[in-house]
Amino acid sequence: MRHGKHTFKIGKTSSHRRSMLANMLKALVEHERIETTVTKAKELRRHADRLITLAKKNTLASKRLAIANLMISYNTLTTKEARAVKKGSTEVYNNDRQVINKLFGDLSTRFATRNGGFTRIIKKGHRLGDSAPNCFIEYLPQ
Repeated sequence: MRHGKHTFKIGKTSSHRRSMLANMLKALVEHERIETTVTKAKELRRHADRLITLAKKNTLASKRLAIANLMISYNTLTTKEARAVKKGSTEVYNNDRQVINKLFGDLSTRFATRNGGFTRIIKKGHRLGDSAPNCFIEYLPQ
């Protein structure tokens, strides 16, 4: 029996599904709105809301859990880049570091007073090639 096992398998292996969700989560945090199919969006919504809840806690453990969920790889900075970061410049960061900074900075303060329901799904129509139902998933503005 599969009582209590709620997940959309989306026709993919577990490793493919995990990496796909991590990439979609990174894109959602970076752009705050992405276009995908309805089934993927419904599965992504669960993970995106949990990610915001982790960001609101803002502890070292929650940062490490968010990094693990997003499958983030930190490239080591050269000494020149490290000096630039110490001066306050974040231009040398790769996209992964910027995603974490945005998640624990902008998004966590935006949803600080909200208890849940940080995302919404807006249905768009059907995809032209295979007639799959498409939608937008986005973080709420306020």
